[in-house]
Amino acid sequence: MFFDRVLIANRGEIAVRVARTLRALGVESVAVFTPPDAGARHVREADIALEVSKYLDIEAIVAAALASGAQAVHPGYGFLAENAGFARRCAEAGLAFVGPSPEAIDAMGDKIRAKATVSAAGVPVVPGGAEPGDALTEWADFPALIKPSAGGGGKGMVLVRSAAELPDALESARRTARAAFGDGTLLIERYVENPRHIEIQVLADTHGNVVHLGERECSLQRRHQKIIEEAPSPFVTPETRASMGTAAVEAARAVGYVGAGTVEFIVDGTTGAYHFMEMNTRLQVEHPVTELVTGLDLVELQLRVAAGEPLPFAQEDVRLDGHAVEARVYAEDPARGFLPSGGRVLALREPAGGDGPGRVRVDSGLAEGGTVGSDYDPMLSKVIAWAPDRASALRSLDRALARTAVLGVVTNVPFLRALVRHPAVEAGELDTGLVERALPELLPRAGVPGEVAAAAALAFHTLPQGPDPWQVTDGWRIGERAWTTWRLESRDGVHAVPVRGLPDRSAEVLLDGEAVPARVTTGGGELAVTIGGRTTRYLTARHGDTLWLGRDGESWAFTRHLIGDPGDRPGAAAAGDGVVRSPMPGTVLLVKVQTGDRVSEGQPLVVVEAMKMEHTVTAPRDGVVAELPVQPGRPVDMDAVLAVVTGEEA
Repeated sequence: MFFDRVLIANRGEIAVRVARTLRALGVESVAVFTPPDAGARHVREADIALEVSKYLDIEAIVAAALASGAQAVHPGYGFLAENAGFARRCAEAGLAFVGPSPEAIDAMGDKIRAKATVSAAGVPVVPGGAEPGDALTEWADFPALIKPSAGGGGKGMVLVRSAAELPDALESARRTARAAFGDGTLLIERYVENPRHIEIQVLADTHGNVVHLGERECSLQRRHQKIIEEAPSPFVTPETRASMGTAAVEAARAVGYVGAGTVEFIVDGTTGAYHFMEMNTRLQVEHPVTELVTGLDLVELQLRVAAGEPLPFAQEDVRLDGHAVEARVYAEDPARGFLPSGGRVLALREPAGGDGPGRVRVDSGLAEGGTVGSDYDPMLSKVIAWAPDRASALRSLDRALARTAVLGVVTNVPFLRALVRHPAVEAGELDTGLVERALPELLPRAGVPGEVAAAAALAFHTLPQGPDPWQVTDGWRIGERAWTTWRLESRDGVHAVPVRGLPDRSAEVLLDGEAVPARVTTGGGELAVTIGGRTTRYLTARHGDTLWLGRDGESWAFTRHLIGDPGDRPGAAAAGDGVVRSPMPGTVLLVKVQTGDRVSEGQPLVVVEAMKMEHTVTAPRDGVVAELPVQPGRPVDMDAVLAVVTGEEA
């Protein structure tokens, strides 16, 4: 019997995505939320919503499911998705867990045990050693990679090039593993040079059927975190696909797997030799690319398997059609070392449909008016493009990203567009180190383009200026109109743009010393700016005295800067003035100094935490801590003043 009501034990874009399939199947969805998420999109789109203390509270989630009358729980990914204890608790409560058995989760959750299990089933594994024993301290095959046995997401992984580096690397990896996973057990493996990260999607039912749905290329990573994924891989041949698929199926069979899962392989980009890395016992973030090339709904198949139904197709029925590419949109700032960002979503534009023979899909948890906070993962949405061939899919994805705008929150969209258009990516010459090597080419350009600053000045110039005609800044005077210089502040500094006239009638803007005709029209949340006969459209929004403009996947925020301002707005302060600002919205974790302390340049002052990332803010100069307006445990906004360090003479 199929389900009537399913609780989604997750949040954000995956909760919205699961609810979409439930709606299509005529099944009621139950959302859970913590207080900060009370107005979130996944809450609004569910049929029923119940508050819980936290998304990791197993008893609270199970109680919510029982109270709602749900018959099953879909865990999404992250949080409790790979928690064997949660799967057991659901079974004890009479709830169907939309995922594998607790035993399968346990078997694949421990990397050491997983390698031994699949190796016994004939699946090739990377040569390595594990604890307990002396395999790590006596390892002599370099380069090598140290990994936490209980880990994931790249945390605690350390590359070791020589025996001399090994002791310190083991200590560092063990410290990280204990902090992140509560288990300091490590393993070591031969490091594969020029590696590609390729994974196989598997599906298994309770009737003994196991199939694979081809591969996904996940080699575009930064710090072991995936950024862009695609299916199929431009590297994998039909013969290799069949071989890797068979290995993935055997790995799933080895643990009696049921449901959707992913077997991940490290592949030598030179020889094509592949080795098992790990198995993710859940739905993957990148599952949409597989759905688009196979025409299958993986969430629907998960639900049907959990309800006891057999898979409706066999291996020979699986076909791969066309090419799909996915980009992950994060609330992070590439120009600031990819630090988390946040804020209120003032305006939102997400692409829909597609162009030419392709199509675009967006999986998103965003909604206008919502707040992107610092408590959870910074992924906001995923933009996915399908086309008949890979080159067309990449172009379609780039155009879709250009139509993506999130005003009020800094995102990585410009970085994603640069990566999609990188020559190595276009050629399919990928490996897991490509992004780090190409990073200088991929980071957004510094500064604000002159025409954007001019558009912002013209926008400010059109704002209502009061009933007094003498206050209208059209520059009127006897003889000819005078120039009004707008000093606008952005994160890149102060921009002085002279304007005269009224832009909704006839105006001029001074660009590179030349007076250029300009005109502005507004409507529908957009600003149409015509400068010198060329019209550019911007998505626009205001929040207090801040104006946001968005175009081609980029966004800029401006405030008015008055002559004599003491550098008290974002972007105005330089290191020389001693003002220390928060590089990201978050929570003050530690304050390492007190007012009146003498400090040296580079000395740690405050530690800010956001989205499970810590950032230490240091003194910009030698001097004395004159102001310290923060306390541990208190939230701070991006660019909020954390401290002021004055010179000894002050």
